[in-house]
Amino acid sequence: MTETQNLTLVQAVRDGLYTEMREDDDVLVLGQDIGKNGGVFRATEGLFDEFGGDRVVDTPLAESGIVGCAVGMAAMGLRPVPEIQFSGFMYPGFDQIVSHVARFRARSRGQFTVPLTLRAPYGGGIRAPEHHSESKEAFYAHEAGLKVIIPSTPHDAKGLLAASIRDPDPVIFLEPKLIYRAFREDVPEEPYTVPIGEAVTRREGDDVAVFTYGAMTRPTLEAAETLAEEGIDCAVVDLRTVSPLDREAIIEAFETTGRAVVVHEAPKTGGLAGEITAIIQEESLLYQEAPIGRVTGFDVPYPLYALEDYYLPTAARIEDGIKEAVEF
Repeated sequence: MTETQNLTLVQAVRDGLYTEMREDDDVLVLGQDIGKNGGVFRATEGLFDEFGGDRVVDTPLAESGIVGCAVGMAAMGLRPVPEIQFSGFMYPGFDQIVSHVARFRARSRGQFTVPLTLRAPYGGGIRAPEHHSESKEAFYAHEAGLKVIIPSTPHDAKGLLAASIRDPDPVIFLEPKLIYRAFREDVPEEPYTVPIGEAVTRREGDDVAVFTYGAMTRPTLEAAETLAEEGIDCAVVDLRTVSPLDREAIIEAFETTGRAVVVHEAPKTGGLAGEITAIIQEESLLYQEAPIGRVTGFDVPYPLYALEDYYLPTAARIEDGIKEAVEF
């Protein structure tokens, strides 16, 4: 019988790091305050005492340097896991990510790979300033050569993190901090992976397919349960990986229902909802019975905390979007 621990999502991230570092001496972590301090959210707590300063490296506050050092480490055979303290602080390292991390395999014609996993707390909902709360996953999903993962449960967080660290190519691993400590789940103590690029159906349904990921999975499921009492049967598909998208899962769920809604907290324009809509239009147009709905953040700078609850999709707003698709 598999032994489990009842963990929050951030504890599962920490356990995933610990497990992979224990299993593979080439795995190391680096970032601002991640060593003795254990990171701003304590995702690396205790790792410095366990593995020492050579494998748990406190860096200066210099995101370009953090990512650049990780590129060199990865090219030379290590498996670094750099942490950026908040995803909104990744922009100083954006040149390294786009110009080097994503392109090194192609530029070297496969001579070098960059097996690094860039972690960052991501998204809003915790009453922090705007640079701490943005959802810019589309930046990275647009860049060929990067995989982009956003888990929604502790079990998936540990398994997807392990799969990312073991992957020969770079992964952007965005951790929804709104649900870092929102709930617990049994997580196996032993090493395991969750496949990159595979969505999971969190709820079966025949009336409408709702696609989401990360912190928006919980309010989407809440909305689906409420609507079930009104006779609307929603399938909820948690994409988990936003690049590459699981096209087969998207098409299958849509063709079962003929209606779809996409939920994410990122702004609507240029968001992943548009890409998911395009996949459905290209592959399953003849199954479509209603316009595809998008329930998203707004096309404005992320607001200060007094307006945060108006910006993020809520279960009530998701319900309205689903009803609009079903009642068309």
